Amino acid sequence: MHLKGKLSCVCVSDPGRVREHNEDTVGSDADIGLVVLADGMGGYKAGEVASGIAVRTVMGLLKEAVEREDLRFRDPESGLGRPGILLRDAIHRANKIIYQTARSQEHCAGMGTTLVAGLFFDDRITVAHVGDSRLYRLRGKQLAQVTQDHSLMHELVSRGFYTQQQAQRASAKSYVTRALGVETTVEVDVTEVPVQKDDLYLLCSDGLSDMIEHDDIQLTMNTFGANLPTLARQLVLLGNDNGGRDNISVVLVRVLEGFPARRGVLGRIRAMFG
Repeated sequence: MHLKGKLSCVCVSDPGRVREHNEDTVGSDADIGLVVLADGMGGYKAGEVASGIAVRTVMGLLKEAVEREDLRFRDPESGLGRPGILLRDAIHRANKIIYQTARSQEHCAGMGTTLVAGLFFDDRITVAHVGDSRLYRLRGKQLAQVTQDHSLMHELVSRGFYTQQQAQRASAKSYVTRALGVETTVEVDVTEVPVQKDDLYLLCSDGLSDMIEHDDIQLTMNTFGANLPTLARQLVLLGNDNGGRDNISVVLVRVLEGFPARRGVLGRIRAMFG
């Protein structure tokens, strides 16, 4: 309950205009500062099994850990704070469960999922992700993409074969190079970024980001950002109006006020002198 009243969260998931089933799963717990989004893939309804396992596992493990552990610890070897370690380990656990389920249940063969998660603590958000589900931050009126897609198209853009504008219109951009459940282990990207009061964070599946260009997402968030339920509906509507070729999921988080971690005297001295 360490963030009660500090964040406002809204989650929306829509099947889109083409797909029969919604294989995305979203989850949030504003009281502990946790948001999770997963975009499942593979088999008849198996994608929703994979994304459901991922979100339930991460949320369950993190809720237990946040209530039990001191999140101020930082690992000197990896440089990760405790929130990053907890997110990474929970995602590794989810990967193992999905991988084992895909091999033991015939109807789940070949399933997998992307995942992006954020944990707010000590005026920061720790972001962990696998695949091409994204996290954006709107600060002031400027939208920045915090995550980098694990996708073939991102690799091609980073190597100069495509511009960002060409990539937005390309047909192969949905080919992900990392996902949970595909192999026994998975590499998780973890990053920490400072949080400011009034920041607005957007987690979304590629059903949104493939349908709406960056500038249009920014404009929509600036126009409707004062009301998160309305903003969520508008983003989904815009994705559907642009084709709705995939499931569209959105998680929005508004930072209502700062949430510095409580520190004892020794902790305050260390913070002052580094």
